[in-house]
Amino acid sequence: MDSIVSNGTCVLVDLPPRCTTFRCKWIFKKKLKPDGSVDKFKARLVANGFKQKEGIDYFDTYYPVARLTIIRVLIELVSVYNLPIHQMDVKTAFLYGELEEKIYMDQPEGFVAHGNKHKVCKLVKSLYGLKQAPKQWHEKFDKTILAFGFTINENDKCIYCKVKGDKIIILCLYVDDILLIGSCVEIITETKSFLRNKFEMKDMGEADVILGIKLIRSTDGIAISQSHYVEKIIEKFGYQNSRIAKTPYDSSVALFKNESGVSVAQLRYSQIIGSLQYLANGTRPDIPFSISKLARYTSYPDRTHWSTFDRVLRYLKGTVSLAIHYARFPAVLEGYSDASWITENSGSNGCSGYVFTLSGGECPKSLQNRL
Repeated sequence: MDSIVSNGTCVLVDLPPRCTTFRCKWIFKKKLKPDGSVDKFKARLVANGFKQKEGIDYFDTYYPVARLTIIRVLIELVSVYNLPIHQMDVKTAFLYGELEEKIYMDQPEGFVAHGNKHKVCKLVKSLYGLKQAPKQWHEKFDKTILAFGFTINENDKCIYCKVKGDKIIILCLYVDDILLIGSCVEIITETKSFLRNKFEMKDMGEADVILGIKLIRSTDGIAISQSHYVEKIIEKFGYQNSRIAKTPYDSSVALFKNESGVSVAQLRYSQIIGSLQYLANGTRPDIPFSISKLARYTSYPDRTHWSTFDRVLRYLKGTVSLAIHYARFPAVLEGYSDASWITENSGSNGCSGYVFTLSGGECPKSLQNRL
């Protein structure tokens, strides 16, 4: 609540005629560290934005988000050129966006102004829960960082670059997380100072965890790993004592659509799919093929699909510590592509894919099913 007051997010006014208010509520949660321990307890005021009407309470809601592929490319550059990489977090980022629409909200529970119970909150700036809040925050950050001499990357609107003499800095914005990569620490420190003057920031120093991905630096490069996340999946789905599988997929097993119409633990199946897709997109390029196959049968999984899933989880149990390593030298870009044969008795469509590696580590990749 202190952030809302200090930021001037809302003002108390009488509700104008023919206007309605939105309710709000408090959300309480624990923020965990990568090792699973409690970092801090958080309380956040959220507007009931699900009741907003398009064209009245909001218009455009699109905002860009940095792609994980781009973040991995930046990590590769850090490894090849041995650059410093720092991280910052914008506290209550969505409160900085400036609203264009007139939105009124009930006073929050526990903070009703004494003697002004009849008044309502007129939102001057955006609030968590509003549909346009992410977009307004990104526009605010755009204007601020461009005024400091940065330019936007044409391929990714969340990547910014600034050249100052023989110094260069690259900034990556992922919602409210900021990565700063510079040719020297001085230009990073200068940019940090500017950002702290504009927003309330948390300086996290040298980056060691990015979006739940661990960075392990050594003299010969950088390794990225999600071993803590793999351990969490294994524990969550009860595979601590399972037998280890040497490969994530058995090519001799043919998967078919469940024609019985009766699914087996469909909700749990979907939960595992979601958990493993995040891992596959992050640091485990050895499992996307298996996950892609299994994701086709999310609506009606049967026992065959579950046994295949079982193999993936048992494989992960035996490969918890696997990581992608980006070597310092040589900085070689390589590409590979392949496609499967389609036979009459294959029972499924073929697939094709490609992968690029830079400095020995996986970079962009794609896996597509063929009709």
